[in-house]
Amino acid sequence: MDTARQILEPLRHGNPRAVARAISWMENGHPEARALMAALWPHLGRALVVGLTGSPGAGKSTLTDQLARTLRAEGQRVGILAVDPTSPFSGGAILGDRIRMQRIAADPGIFIRSMATRGALGGLARATQDAIDLLDAAGFDTVIVETVGVGQDEVDVVSCVHTCCVVLVPGMGDEIQAIKAGIMEVADLFVINKADREGVDQVEREIEAMKALAPVRDWDPPVLRTVAAQGEGVPTLLETIRAHGAWLRAHGGLARKARERARLRFESLLAEEALRRAKARAGADRVEAAVQAIAEGHLDPYAAVAAILDEG
Repeated sequence: MDTARQILEPLRHGNPRAVARAISWMENGHPEARALMAALWPHLGRALVVGLTGSPGAGKSTLTDQLARTLRAEGQRVGILAVDPTSPFSGGAILGDRIRMQRIAADPGIFIRSMATRGALGGLARATQDAIDLLDAAGFDTVIVETVGVGQDEVDVVSCVHTCCVVLVPGMGDEIQAIKAGIMEVADLFVINKADREGVDQVEREIEAMKALAPVRDWDPPVLRTVAAQGEGVPTLLETIRAHGAWLRAHGGLARKARERARLRFESLLAEEALRRAKARAGADRVEAAVQAIAEGHLDPYAAVAAILDEG
């Protein structure tokens, strides 16, 4: 499976090796990646895409595990993209998906992929949107995107999913501060996990108070409680995710989400390609010279960028 033509049919039939290889192509900029995506493009748009975001330690992985198990019990095929911090040595994901989700990793109806952020802003790997499309094309019914949990920069996740769940837990003093920092605007649902802990009522009151201060939205994000380790509240969470999906379909929200995702994707790819071409035109020596000049204080970064773009 070395060409887009060779990988296309196995991928569309859900072959896990083909799916894994295709995602690696997208991550690494394989020469056949663009041709593969062009061939798959007419076959997309069927999968439900759910995002789980929130602070580290909120139990997102356990909640993802339980959601996947519930969906599998219904006969669905589930794809999971776990966006992890990047190793400074290998460039790969630090946390292994099968370490965090051992109970479901061996299920043939579940595909799990850890993806490194590789410095991408927004808590999302550069190729996450491509991976969502690949899982969609491979016939997965639901795709769950669990983000790295970095706080304010994570708001881009809302443009990649149909329903964004912000996961919080009692007893973490920075939870509501994270909402104030920007996550409030991306939440379609609030999930208070580990709701058997003391302080759950206080967290819910603070969320409701923040909602009252936020701009009025057509969809009022509900606040749900779960104890993911025991599976408590997970069926209700899934029911509410589906209710939000029905609301989107009834109010033109799916088209709006598609535009938001298209804009984010187009602008990200445009910026990446523009950077690649600018560096290629200027040459490595000139780029390094500009970096050195900035570091030594001889040139400000704006002037350096302008010089590369104008004269490259």
